[in-house]
Amino acid sequence: MSEPRAHLLEMQDIDKSFFGVQVLHRMNFDLYPGEVHVLLGENGAGKSTLMKILSAAYTADGGQIRIDGKPVHFHNPAEARAAGISTIYQHFSQAVHLSVAENLFLGNPPLNRAGLINWKKLNAAARDALALVGSTLDPQTPVNRLGIGDRQMVEIAAALARQARILIMDEPTAALTEREVDHLFELIRSLKSQGVGIIYISHRLEELMRIGDRVTVLRDGYNVGTYPISETNEKMLVRLMIGRDLQQMDIPRMGEGLPEALRVENLTRRGKFEDVSFTLHKGEIISLTGLMGAGRTEVAQAIFGARPAHSGRIFVRGKQVAIHGPGDALRLGIGFLTEDRAMTGLGLSLNIRENMTLPYWADGSHLRLRSFLDLRAEGQLTSSMARDLNVRARSLGTQVKFLSGGNQQKVVLAKWLIAQSSILIADEPTLGIDVGAKEEVHRLLADFARMQGGAVLVISSDLPEVLRLSDRVLVMAHGRLVGELPRAEATEERIMGYAFQVER
Repeated sequence: MSEPRAHLLEMQDIDKSFFGVQVLHRMNFDLYPGEVHVLLGENGAGKSTLMKILSAAYTADGGQIRIDGKPVHFHNPAEARAAGISTIYQHFSQAVHLSVAENLFLGNPPLNRAGLINWKKLNAAARDALALVGSTLDPQTPVNRLGIGDRQMVEIAAALARQARILIMDEPTAALTEREVDHLFELIRSLKSQGVGIIYISHRLEELMRIGDRVTVLRDGYNVGTYPISETNEKMLVRLMIGRDLQQMDIPRMGEGLPEALRVENLTRRGKFEDVSFTLHKGEIISLTGLMGAGRTEVAQAIFGARPAHSGRIFVRGKQVAIHGPGDALRLGIGFLTEDRAMTGLGLSLNIRENMTLPYWADGSHLRLRSFLDLRAEGQLTSSMARDLNVRARSLGTQVKFLSGGNQQKVVLAKWLIAQSSILIADEPTLGIDVGAKEEVHRLLADFARMQGGAVLVISSDLPEVLRLSDRVLVMAHGRLVGELPRAEATEERIMGYAFQVER
């Protein structure tokens, strides 16, 4: 009879509370060497909190952690890293004003004899680290010039360069292309063969089936079960996560002969995209998709005025307009749910009420009383919107940094609805949120278009989402619009056929 495998990691009876609210209840979790153990649950279920305790970003109120069977007590993240624990957080922990190379070796750069940074060695080591994830980024590029996908690759490269024994991956594929995901999974298999234990957090159930060995499901701070992946299916996992079967909403077809809401003609921003033209109708949802770097987000930024186009024309409700900045877009009724809600969509230190009304006040013509904010009217408006969107929080005075990803995204959506937007641009609207919250966001976008007569431009890398939401699918490649598919003709294969075409 063979001896049982020894655990690499054991977390037993972990408790944690914030402000008197218990968020982890005697939580148990373990990990074997060479295993991918998936940690699954809705936003707010306790996954990130448990992992932040492991990495010493938080301190547990009770319980014990053992590595290789020996109790450990970390006082800070540096001690956890020294013990071989490395984390790729869902929200980046980068010094964005520094270069890629400096971020990869933040805190331990190679030094010369004078004790100064050896830049030649640093950049060479950075190129080696980036090669681990198949990236050809220039190590000297400042991180604040990178898109979210490249920033994610830098995070992964930094973790791999530290040669972690326990690697925590929190939504590592959220911003990656299909090819990059395949490459990442090859790296994970290689790390497994070297005995690295990987804790993998993702809301993409289909990829968990590809990469996971075991899965532990959390709900409301409790461990509701640990299973071999081979003994589960997506329906079972969703039921464990949310406590019920998920009822997907049917999105009705768009009506006929609807008026034009937005039209762009020959829109161009040099070096980013060229000659982009399309029309979006009232009551319609269209998706702009393609590979990372195709120019999708840059088109959205140009329409909103965040980074205006160099040439081309924009029409709103049939009238040509000049959009030089976001203020112009706001006054025209255009709202923009940005790709990175934490960095550009929310004021994390502000509360829910303040975030919801930011664009409303910026317009300068609403809810004012003798030049002062009418807080009573603001409270009534935001309370109603929070109920309509099912924002879950203790109060509207809660800072948004304490909300789950799904609730944060609802707050972003609420602020544009309160601003009376008639056109919504939603860039990766369900990035990093769980299946239940994702369904709610889809419902809200569909209701905005179908029930309220709004127009929605979705930018998404999630092809099932694109196919489910869209009346039409527009595909970009190499900064150009290369394909358009009506709902009835759109498939993942046809979309990717356009997206992977060679540049002409």
